[in-house]
Amino acid sequence: MAAVVEFETTQAPRLAALVAGPPDRVVAFDGLTPVTRAGFERHVRAVAARLPAAHHAVNLCEDRYRFIVALCAAAVRGQVTLLPSSRAPGVVDAVLGEHPDAICIADADLASAPARTWRLPAVLDELDGPPLQLLADATLVVGFTSGSTGQPRPNPKTLAGFATSTAQNLAAIADLLHPGVTTPLVATVPPQHMYGMEMSVMLPLLGDVAVHGARPFFPQDVARALADCPRPALLVTTPVHLRALVQARTDDPAFSLPAVAGIVSATAPLPRELAQAAEDAFGCEVRELFGSTETCILARRRTALGDAWTPLPGVQLSPQPDGTLASAAHLPAPVPLADLVELLPDGRFELRGRNADLLEIAGKRASLGDLTRRLLAVPGVQDGVVVQLDADAHGVRRIAALAVAPGRTPADILRALRSQVDPVFLPRRLRCVAQLPRNETGKLPRAAVLALLQNSHH
Repeated sequence: MAAVVEFETTQAPRLAALVAGPPDRVVAFDGLTPVTRAGFERHVRAVAARLPAAHHAVNLCEDRYRFIVALCAAAVRGQVTLLPSSRAPGVVDAVLGEHPDAICIADADLASAPARTWRLPAVLDELDGPPLQLLADATLVVGFTSGSTGQPRPNPKTLAGFATSTAQNLAAIADLLHPGVTTPLVATVPPQHMYGMEMSVMLPLLGDVAVHGARPFFPQDVARALADCPRPALLVTTPVHLRALVQARTDDPAFSLPAVAGIVSATAPLPRELAQAAEDAFGCEVRELFGSTETCILARRRTALGDAWTPLPGVQLSPQPDGTLASAAHLPAPVPLADLVELLPDGRFELRGRNADLLEIAGKRASLGDLTRRLLAVPGVQDGVVVQLDADAHGVRRIAALAVAPGRTPADILRALRSQVDPVFLPRRLRCVAQLPRNETGKLPRAAVLALLQNSHH
């Protein structure tokens, strides 16, 4: 079968198949029951027939397979799926406030269910019919940025765009997939996030990949999901989850993962030390992906071996004074990025931080990303972040930090940092906390970080 769906042009506007491959291709599984393309399409038709009328849908399903069914059922009904950056009630309410015509789709009872919430049946019905097709250029989903650098912004995506970007993603991980046979995939990232959408929703829809329906969180859950797979799986995860897996192996030498075909990481910078530790612990390659909600995935690298990124096929980056302009076949127009890049002679590139992350104090320069990396390298620090505060009454923007470091004090950490960081860039406020306010994908919304720092007395 083709690795990615081919468009079947009939007459304008274009129509495209919603799911690729022969009817018996396995698209999902839960460890017990595999779901074929034919079975999946029967579920989608049945749910689409029962969905309430609406122009938009917010998909809050926890089970990954049910999320994919609900997404496709909404699309069949002509409903655009809205993807808030998290399922926190306040974040969902903000999106619903901008789209009062939307319904919410859930697969379980919610503690604070929004109005017009429709729940999937406990047992999915089936309905026969022709293969599912959609308008290729109509908006399929709208992804919202996480708000880690400001207010969330909407980013519409089409099936045509996803088909092109999925072909690029398959090329980027081709050597991690099983040739000639369906590759199982286990993901810890929620499908509502654009990285989760690309790697755990569009891959099984358009590639020869079968996704596990669960979203494991704790290391033992990840191990159980991987054990459900008929052959070594691709693990799609984040630095936060990867650090937890490595820590579980450190704390308990008896802890192990079943054989893994490869590990893919995104959503936040992956420290080289963590990538190396994960490769040593689990005996497979860790491949980091670079992208954004606005652009989807643009580049890849093996972080354990170097800093340089390889652009995906068709991706072009053009450095600008205040960032980078990204062009790709799946993007309708070039997209400006805040990331600063240095193009290398061999076609690869290296990240040089973000324009907003660059610091200049007393004629000296540093970046918040590098300072955070040095904080994480302090022995005993399990998680941490360095930020620049908003300007005070005198226009001064001080540097502050949060650290998760059981048994260590702020004074201990600052003492260790002094040997690694220029004094002008040492945090003037450093607070030790039980955990950082990360969202479901491990990102740190700036507002949540500042709120935690404001309660600091250190």
